[in-house]
Amino acid sequence: MNKDLTVGKTSTVLWKFCLPLFGSIIFQQLYNIADSFVAGKFIGEDALAAVGNSYEVTLIFLAFAFGCNIGCSVVVSRLFGSRQYSELKTTVYTTLIAGGVLCVVLMVTGALGCDALLRLIRTPGNVMADSKLYLDIYILGLPFVFYYNIATGIFSALGDSKTPFLFLACSSVSNIGMDILFVAGLGMGVDGVAWATFLCQGVSCILAMTVVFLRFRRIETETRPKLFSWHFLGELSKVAVPSILQQSFISVGNIMVQGVINGFGSAVMAGYSAAIKLNSLVITSLNTLGNGVSNFAAQNLGAGKPERVKEGFGAGTRLVWLLSVPLSLLYVFAGRWLVCLFLKDPVGLAVALYKQGAWQKRALPRT
Repeated sequence: MNKDLTVGKTSTVLWKFCLPLFGSIIFQQLYNIADSFVAGKFIGEDALAAVGNSYEVTLIFLAFAFGCNIGCSVVVSRLFGSRQYSELKTTVYTTLIAGGVLCVVLMVTGALGCDALLRLIRTPGNVMADSKLYLDIYILGLPFVFYYNIATGIFSALGDSKTPFLFLACSSVSNIGMDILFVAGLGMGVDGVAWATFLCQGVSCILAMTVVFLRFRRIETETRPKLFSWHFLGELSKVAVPSILQQSFISVGNIMVQGVINGFGSAVMAGYSAAIKLNSLVITSLNTLGNGVSNFAAQNLGAGKPERVKEGFGAGTRLVWLLSVPLSLLYVFAGRWLVCLFLKDPVGLAVALYKQGAWQKRALPRT
């Protein structure tokens, strides 16, 4: 249900809006973690390394999808707050068209260039085939990733954080079940993990977009909205492009780090893959909180209530502390055990790392 974020006590409105977003964070990470967990537990170390190696590349594609999400979300929030419903629909249609074109470009680029990128980051031969296979299937599902992110951005812009939470919860649980079914039940490898994600993302995307259009039918407009607007494409780009660049630079940096990690072999890659998924939980949590505060601010700016934006900033800052402190304590005191959850043979990995470290130590010249 659409919710007006421009009325009511600021902290209460913002916290109620962000609470389902925090629930979405958990299920979003379950979605991401499930692939690595099933690969590591049911297939083996090389499979976990392959999924983790591919994951860093997928973050570049996700940077563009998240950019479309935040761009659409902020602009639509402002128009919803100012009750410009015809322009709101035009913005959404423009986002869907522009997002589709961008998605096609990325799919072609990915299909032609991912193999070279995997070689550039020194992917070991024993995980190269699985990494390439996982990426090929992931690229096929990029339209689902893009349009699902756009749909969740629209829901958030309309003040509805519960609907995307429900979709994500069902999709994440289904993804875990499908992963186990394909890998443990049907004996598939990394391709089973990838296809499970593909199917669950596809169903979630179709359902989310269906609900978006049903919701739009209830929003009455005085004039017929346009299917595309260069003006609103510019407005979207002002928000989306900086977000895409920011996240892309981070992703490129992560890929460079992955290239260094790959030089140490699949054992180190597997451990790094597990750790990076835990790191993503923190990053995604803070990004989601930022998006929630952005939607709150945009609606209130559109409604001509800048004083509530300042109050929302204070409430959002308190939420950051409530989120950061527990996660910091969890990782400091239980990080080692959390990483081991992903590994089929954590003791064996520890021994391998020790031996590799000892070999490197012996190889160093004495001074």
